[in-house]
Amino acid sequence: MPMFIVKRLGQMVLTMVIASFLVFAVMEFSPGNVASKTLGPYASDESKEILFKKLKLDDPLIVRYGRWIGVLFGVIEDPLADPALNLGFHDPRGHHYFGNFGYSTLYKAPVNDILWDRLGNTGILAGIAFIIIVPLSMVFGVLSGMREGSAMDRGLSLTGITLTSIPEFASAVFLMAVFVVVLAWLPGTSPLEATPEWPLASQLVLPVTVLVLYDFGYVARMVRASMVEVMTKDYIRTAVLKGLPYRTVILRHALRNAMITPFTVILLQINWLITGVVVTEVIFAYPGFGRMLLEAALFGDITTVEAATLVALFVAVITRLIGDIGYMYLNPRIRLT
Repeated sequence: MPMFIVKRLGQMVLTMVIASFLVFAVMEFSPGNVASKTLGPYASDESKEILFKKLKLDDPLIVRYGRWIGVLFGVIEDPLADPALNLGFHDPRGHHYFGNFGYSTLYKAPVNDILWDRLGNTGILAGIAFIIIVPLSMVFGVLSGMREGSAMDRGLSLTGITLTSIPEFASAVFLMAVFVVVLAWLPGTSPLEATPEWPLASQLVLPVTVLVLYDFGYVARMVRASMVEVMTKDYIRTAVLKGLPYRTVILRHALRNAMITPFTVILLQINWLITGVVVTEVIFAYPGFGRMLLEAALFGDITTVEAATLVALFVAVITRLIGDIGYMYLNPRIRLT
């Protein structure tokens, strides 16, 4: 087990290095050089030329990537912090520390001040949605899979397919029309700023509902499909023929094996809930991670885009590691070296 984790950690580091280099390369070769995008379209050519030389943008790509990693790990100082450039970049933590993502030209603040705050907001939204989606999907998926072809099974399949096929923006608009416009029970936006009329809890209801409706059907159908397959296995028939109570057969024999495949699917929802809920955050004006990434990309704030992409990659590889470890515990027959 320890060797397996060490091996997976090594693969995770290698994945992060390769992916970060690709992200850096894409950002570097996007239209316009870094100096132009940092100073904005209205900067003089002279200012752009000075910054171009300061950043040494004529160096090979691999050298520039090395400097970027050096700034990120606090090995070298961020060149944009040079007072001679008069860019007004100021970081209260200094310009020489581990985890220095640089300065955001969109938000006019250090990326760390924006990134972690937005990620925390999305974490709240994702956490609430996740703790609703998982138990709900497991309960309905298991009950449906136990009775394949029953009215409950057909109803769940129809409901799941219908909900999953409805885009987030469509369900969001429908819910807003009902609960905001017609009934006036809930706010139409979620800025996470409490007011006497709309407390924070009420602002989270609609975004969470949209995410749950969209994701519940998919996860429940995955659990249901796995449960149906397990219920046809010989060891389930043997347990039933031995006279074991049906409840014991389900809880001790069927459920654990049925969760092997859905376990990976459930963990993948973490990635989606953190980095893939851009539509929901934009519609409800929610100050989250996905909305920040979209705004930074549209503005051309490459520093923020690079930082957000690295965080998204880290979340992806961590959930993969957790998934591999959990997969081993659920299925002891698997031997990974």
